[in-house]
Amino acid sequence: MTFEQIREKLGNFTVGIAGCGGLGSNCAVSLARVGIGRLVIADFDVIEESNLNRQYFFREQIGKKKALALKENIEKITGSTRVEAHDLKLNEDNLPELFGECDVVVEAFDLAEMKKMIAETVLEKMPEKPLVMGVGLAGYGNSNAFCVKKIGNLHICGDEETETSDDLPPLGPRVGIVSNMQANQVMEILLNGYK
Repeated sequence: MTFEQIREKLGNFTVGIAGCGGLGSNCAVSLARVGIGRLVIADFDVIEESNLNRQYFFREQIGKKKALALKENIEKITGSTRVEAHDLKLNEDNLPELFGECDVVVEAFDLAEMKKMIAETVLEKMPEKPLVMGVGLAGYGNSNAFCVKKIGNLHICGDEETETSDDLPPLGPRVGIVSNMQANQVMEILLNGYK
């Protein structure tokens, strides 16, 4: 397929992104750049200076809500992707309502308990919906450890091992790799007819 054919096909799809930090902001930008028709993004957090090492935000956006700032950034990149931004904390009750019409959902949370919540909620309440998760991305180096593991409609991107800690922080290069693996997996799902 040519790039124009890819853009045309992807323009018919909606992707939900749960979290607008390192994984979510970079994944959303990559999907917008290839022509996703609509993004539904959600996050309740604000941008801090410490986020700038790995998240798709700018110094002048410090203090702004992540979901709203990410919408602004995507609109500066492309006018073809419609962005629906929600400033809220996702839970098992509002997640199905917010992402119910999405063709694919991307998990982009920091905390393990939130990752568990979205996996359980999607698998229980929306079992037909593909869920693309990011697991194992902290630190630096060892790029060959990254892979995509598919279990039914669950797609796990990362090394599935390196958990974030004070001695193993999330850094731009590995976060960027995993977020783009997620975007690439979304494209593979949508372009190969899993709708």
